This record gives sequence, structure tokens and C-alpha cells, in this order.
Amino acid sequence: MAIGKKTWIIPDCELPKEGEGVLKGHESVIIVNDNEFDVKIKVTLYFTDEPCYDKIEWTVKAKSVRCFRMNKPSDMSGYVVPFETQYAMKAESDGNIVLQYGRLDNRQINLAYYTTLGYCE
Repeated sequence: MAIGKKTWIIPDCELPKEGEGVLKGHESVIIVNDNEFDVKIKVTLYFTDEPCYDKIEWTVKAKSVRCFRMNKPSDMSGYVVPFETQYAMKAESDGNIVLQYGRLDNRQINLAYYTTLGYCE
């Protein structure tokens, strides 16, 4: 059995603007697929004052890792994630995966970067 879970929630997402400097602000989700098969992942974004968006699909090849950037519409099935808007994300996979979220926020002089595992079930 592959390591991980099929359903993950990231409750604290907020895409920062790129800011200044060499390192550009962004959000990313890194997924490890320990399965012997490619996994398909359905992504839903939840917002405070607007309907959720559930038309994002990802694929991660067997026995591999893949990084998806929220600031790249090509990684978000064409969807443009709004800047500086609080939202949450759910990832539902057809196989067990491990998911990690990261944010680089350099909108201020003191660069802020953090990563965290999502909540899984």
C-alpha cells in the first residue's frame, strides 16, 4: 500500500503578489505519489464570499513528485487564483498521496517562507 491519504485540506491559502527581489512571492503544493500508478487529483478552492471553484485537475506520475504553483494558470487548469485573497484548498486523489503546502511572501522587507503538511483524512 502506498504511503499517504486520498483527501487533503489546506485551510490557510493566500497568494501573495510577486514583490521585489530575486525570489518572487508564490504559493505551491508539492505532491508525492508513492503508488505504482499515476494518480488523478481533483482540486477545489473555497472562498469567503464567493462560490467554490472545482474545475482544477492534476496528475502525478507513479513513484514521483510534482510541484504545482498557484500563480501559474497552467498548473491550475487555466484558473487564475486571485492575489491577496484568503481561500482554502481541498485535494481529492484516486490513490494515496502526501501533500505539502508552501508560501513565499516577500511583500515586506523581511522575507517570509513557510511550509506545512495539509490536514489529511
